[in-house]
Amino acid sequence: MSAKLACLDLTKRYGGLVALDHIDLELASGRIVGLLGPNGSGKTTLLKLANGLLVPNGGEILIDGLKPGIETKKFVSYLPDAHYLPNWMDVKTLLAFFADFYEDFDMARAKDMLDRLAISEKATLKTLSRGTKEKVQLILAMSRRASVYLLDEPIGGVDPASRDYILETILRNYSEDALVVISTHLIADVERMLDEAVIINNGKLIAHRTVDDIRMKEGKSVDEYFREVFRCWAN
Repeated sequence: MSAKLACLDLTKRYGGLVALDHIDLELASGRIVGLLGPNGSGKTTLLKLANGLLVPNGGEILIDGLKPGIETKKFVSYLPDAHYLPNWMDVKTLLAFFADFYEDFDMARAKDMLDRLAISEKATLKTLSRGTKEKVQLILAMSRRASVYLLDEPIGGVDPASRDYILETILRNYSEDALVVISTHLIADVERMLDEAVIINNGKLIAHRTVDDIRMKEGKSVDEYFREVFRCWAN
Protein backbone atom coordinates (compact mmCIF):
# COMPACT_ATOMS: atom_id res chain seq x y z
CA MET A 1 0.00 0.00 0.00
CA SER A 2 1.43 3.38 -0.99
CA ALA A 3 1.92 5.98 1.71
CA LYS A 4 -0.53 8.84 2.04
CA LEU A 5 2.08 10.78 3.99
CA ALA A 6 5.78 10.04 3.64
CA CYS A 7 8.81 11.60 5.33
CA LEU A 8 12.07 10.77 3.60
CA ASP A 9 15.17 11.68 5.63
CA LEU A 10 13.21 14.77 6.68
CA THR A 11 15.21 17.42 8.51
CA LYS A 12 14.18 20.85 9.76
CA ARG A 13 16.35 23.35 11.59
CA TYR A 14 15.65 26.73 13.18
CA GLY A 15 19.08 28.32 13.16
CA GLY A 16 21.23 26.03 15.28
CA LEU A 17 18.23 24.13 16.71
CA VAL A 18 17.39 20.82 15.02
CA ALA A 19 13.60 20.48 15.20
CA LEU A 20 13.36 17.31 13.09
CA ASP A 21 16.37 15.05 12.68
CA HIS A 22 16.41 12.78 9.59
CA ILE A 23 12.85 11.43 10.00
CA ASP A 24 11.76 8.44 7.89
CA LEU A 25 8.05 7.70 8.24
CA GLU A 26 5.18 6.34 6.14
CA LEU A 27 1.49 6.64 7.03
CA ALA A 28 -1.33 5.01 5.05
CA SER A 29 -4.93 5.96 4.33
CA GLY A 30 -7.72 4.69 6.53
CA ARG A 31 -5.75 5.10 9.76
CA ILE A 32 -5.98 7.32 12.82
CA VAL A 33 -2.45 8.02 13.94
CA GLY A 34 -1.35 9.62 17.19
CA LEU A 35 1.69 11.87 16.80
CA LEU A 36 2.90 11.70 20.38
CA GLY A 37 5.60 13.52 22.27
CA PRO A 38 6.20 16.17 24.93
CA ASN A 39 5.98 19.86 24.15
CA GLY A 40 8.91 20.90 21.97
CA SER A 41 9.46 17.43 20.54
CA GLY A 42 8.83 18.45 16.91
CA LYS A 43 5.17 17.52 16.48
CA THR A 44 3.97 20.95 15.35
CA THR A 45 6.94 21.38 13.03
CA LEU A 46 6.11 18.10 11.30
CA LEU A 47 2.48 19.09 10.77
CA LYS A 48 3.45 22.54 9.50
CA LEU A 49 5.81 20.93 6.99
CA ALA A 50 3.02 18.59 5.88
CA ASN A 51 0.73 21.57 5.36
CA GLY A 52 3.33 23.53 3.38
CA LEU A 53 3.80 26.24 6.01
CA LEU A 54 7.49 25.38 6.42
CA VAL A 55 10.14 24.14 4.02
CA PRO A 56 12.56 21.31 4.96
CA ASN A 57 16.28 21.92 5.29
CA GLY A 58 16.92 18.37 4.15
CA GLY A 59 15.05 15.37 2.79
CA GLU A 60 11.42 15.74 1.79
CA ILE A 61 7.83 15.24 2.85
CA LEU A 62 5.18 14.02 0.41
CA ILE A 63 1.39 13.98 0.66
CA ASP A 64 -0.14 11.47 -1.73
CA GLY A 65 3.13 11.64 -3.68
CA LEU A 66 3.07 15.44 -3.94
CA LYS A 67 5.16 18.08 -2.23
CA PRO A 68 2.96 20.19 0.08
CA GLY A 69 1.55 23.17 -1.79
CA ILE A 70 -1.52 24.45 -3.60
CA GLU A 71 -2.53 21.01 -4.90
CA THR A 72 -2.31 19.26 -1.53
CA LYS A 73 -4.31 22.00 0.23
CA LYS A 74 -7.28 20.87 -1.87
CA PHE A 75 -7.46 17.58 0.08
CA VAL A 76 -5.59 18.30 3.34
CA SER A 77 -7.54 19.76 6.26
CA TYR A 78 -5.25 21.36 8.84
CA LEU A 79 -6.10 22.40 12.38
CA PRO A 80 -3.27 24.52 13.86
CA ASP A 81 -2.42 24.58 17.55
CA ALA A 82 -3.12 28.32 17.86
CA HIS A 83 -6.07 30.63 17.27
CA TYR A 84 -5.83 31.95 13.72
CA LEU A 85 -9.31 33.29 13.00
CA PRO A 86 -10.07 37.05 13.32
CA ASN A 87 -12.03 37.88 16.47
CA TRP A 88 -14.40 40.26 14.68
CA MET A 89 -15.91 37.51 12.51
CA ASP A 90 -19.08 35.73 13.48
CA VAL A 91 -19.54 31.98 13.09
CA LYS A 92 -21.95 32.29 10.16
CA THR A 93 -19.45 34.40 8.19
CA LEU A 94 -16.72 31.87 8.92
CA LEU A 95 -18.86 29.04 7.55
CA ALA A 96 -19.53 30.99 4.37
CA PHE A 97 -15.83 31.84 4.02
CA PHE A 98 -14.76 28.20 4.31
CA ALA A 99 -17.52 27.07 1.94
CA ASP A 100 -16.29 29.56 -0.68
CA PHE A 101 -12.65 28.63 -0.20
CA TYR A 102 -12.86 24.81 -0.03
CA GLU A 103 -14.86 22.80 -2.54
CA ASP A 104 -15.08 19.87 -0.13
CA PHE A 105 -16.62 21.90 2.72
CA ASP A 106 -19.87 20.31 3.93
CA MET A 107 -22.14 23.07 5.25
CA ALA A 108 -24.77 20.66 6.57
CA ARG A 109 -22.12 18.79 8.54
CA ALA A 110 -20.79 22.05 9.99
CA LYS A 111 -24.22 23.23 11.11
CA ASP A 112 -24.99 19.85 12.66
CA MET A 113 -21.79 20.01 14.74
CA LEU A 114 -22.57 23.58 15.82
CA ASP A 115 -26.01 22.46 16.96
CA ARG A 116 -24.58 19.47 18.85
CA LEU A 117 -22.10 21.74 20.63
CA ALA A 118 -24.71 24.46 21.22
CA ILE A 119 -22.71 27.16 19.41
CA SER A 120 -24.74 29.94 17.80
CA GLU A 121 -23.98 31.01 14.23
CA LYS A 122 -24.64 34.59 15.33
CA ALA A 123 -21.84 34.57 17.91
CA THR A 124 -18.68 36.54 17.15
CA LEU A 125 -15.39 34.92 18.09
CA LYS A 126 -14.48 37.71 20.52
CA THR A 127 -17.50 36.78 22.67
CA LEU A 128 -16.53 33.10 22.91
CA SER A 129 -14.34 31.40 25.50
CA ARG A 130 -11.00 29.96 24.46
CA GLY A 131 -12.40 26.43 24.57
CA THR A 132 -15.40 27.35 22.41
CA LYS A 133 -13.14 29.07 19.87
CA GLU A 134 -11.14 25.86 19.62
CA LYS A 135 -14.35 23.92 19.08
CA VAL A 136 -15.27 26.28 16.21
CA GLN A 137 -11.85 25.75 14.62
CA LEU A 138 -12.26 21.98 14.97
CA ILE A 139 -15.72 22.14 13.37
CA LEU A 140 -14.31 24.05 10.41
CA ALA A 141 -11.52 21.51 9.97
CA MET A 142 -13.74 18.44 10.31
CA SER A 143 -16.47 19.83 8.02
CA ARG A 144 -14.22 19.31 5.03
CA ARG A 145 -14.48 15.98 3.21
CA ALA A 146 -10.72 15.74 3.07
CA SER A 147 -8.52 12.70 2.54
CA VAL A 148 -5.93 13.90 5.08
CA TYR A 149 -6.67 15.59 8.43
CA LEU A 150 -3.75 17.11 10.35
CA LEU A 151 -4.98 18.04 13.84
CA ASP A 152 -2.49 19.78 16.11
CA GLU A 153 -3.48 19.48 19.80
CA PRO A 154 -7.26 19.43 19.13
CA ILE A 155 -8.06 18.83 22.81
CA GLY A 156 -5.19 20.73 24.42
CA GLY A 157 -7.16 23.86 25.29
CA VAL A 158 -10.54 22.46 26.28
CA ASP A 159 -11.79 21.26 29.65
CA PRO A 160 -11.72 17.52 30.41
CA ALA A 161 -15.50 17.28 30.22
CA SER A 162 -15.43 18.44 26.58
CA ARG A 163 -12.57 16.20 25.42
CA ASP A 164 -14.63 13.05 24.93
CA TYR A 165 -17.21 14.96 22.92
CA ILE A 166 -14.56 16.51 20.71
CA LEU A 167 -12.95 13.13 20.07
CA GLU A 168 -16.37 11.69 19.23
CA THR A 169 -16.85 14.62 16.83
CA ILE A 170 -13.63 13.67 15.06
CA LEU A 171 -14.58 9.99 14.87
CA ARG A 172 -18.09 10.74 13.63
CA ASN A 173 -17.07 13.14 10.89
CA TYR A 174 -13.97 11.86 9.14
CA SER A 175 -14.10 9.63 6.06
CA GLU A 176 -13.08 6.06 6.84
CA ASP A 177 -10.59 6.01 3.95
CA ALA A 178 -8.89 9.21 5.13
CA LEU A 179 -5.66 9.56 7.09
CA VAL A 180 -6.10 11.36 10.41
CA VAL A 181 -3.00 12.53 12.29
CA ILE A 182 -3.64 13.80 15.81
CA SER A 183 -0.76 15.55 17.56
CA THR A 184 -1.06 15.48 21.34
CA HIS A 185 0.69 14.98 24.65
CA LEU A 186 -2.63 13.94 26.27
CA ILE A 187 -2.20 10.30 25.29
CA ALA A 188 -4.58 8.67 27.76
CA ASP A 189 -7.44 10.76 26.34
CA VAL A 190 -6.92 9.80 22.70
CA GLU A 191 -5.47 6.29 22.67
CA ARG A 192 -8.83 4.53 22.46
CA MET A 193 -9.38 5.97 19.00
CA LEU A 194 -5.88 5.38 17.61
CA ASP A 195 -4.76 2.73 15.13
CA GLU A 196 -1.08 3.67 15.27
CA ALA A 197 1.29 5.63 17.49
CA VAL A 198 4.24 7.69 16.28
CA ILE A 199 6.47 8.82 19.14
CA ILE A 200 9.02 11.58 18.66
CA ASN A 201 11.34 13.42 21.02
CA ASN A 202 13.96 16.09 20.42
CA GLY A 203 13.18 15.85 16.71
CA LYS A 204 13.96 12.12 16.50
CA LEU A 205 11.59 9.29 15.63
CA ILE A 206 11.55 7.04 18.70
CA ALA A 207 8.86 4.53 17.70
CA HIS A 208 6.17 3.87 15.09
CA ARG A 209 3.92 0.94 16.02
CA THR A 210 0.30 -0.12 15.77
CA VAL A 211 -1.69 0.21 18.96
CA ASP A 212 -2.58 -3.50 18.83
CA ASP A 213 1.11 -4.41 18.58
CA ILE A 214 1.94 -2.31 21.63
CA ARG A 215 -0.83 -3.86 23.69
CA MET A 216 -0.14 -7.44 22.62
CA LYS A 217 3.66 -7.45 22.74
CA GLU A 218 4.26 -5.02 25.58
CA GLY A 219 1.16 -5.77 27.64
CA LYS A 220 0.71 -2.05 28.18
CA SER A 221 -1.55 0.77 27.16
CA VAL A 222 -0.13 3.32 24.74
CA ASP A 223 0.16 5.81 27.59
CA GLU A 224 2.08 3.31 29.74
CA TYR A 225 4.35 2.40 26.82
CA PHE A 226 4.99 6.08 26.08
CA ARG A 227 6.02 6.71 29.69
CA GLU A 228 8.33 3.70 29.68
CA VAL A 229 9.97 4.78 26.41
CA PHE A 230 10.69 8.20 27.83
CA ARG A 231 12.08 6.78 31.09
CA CYS A 232 14.50 4.69 29.03
CA TRP A 233 15.29 7.66 26.77
CA ALA A 234 16.05 9.85 29.77
CA ASN A 235 18.46 7.25 31.11
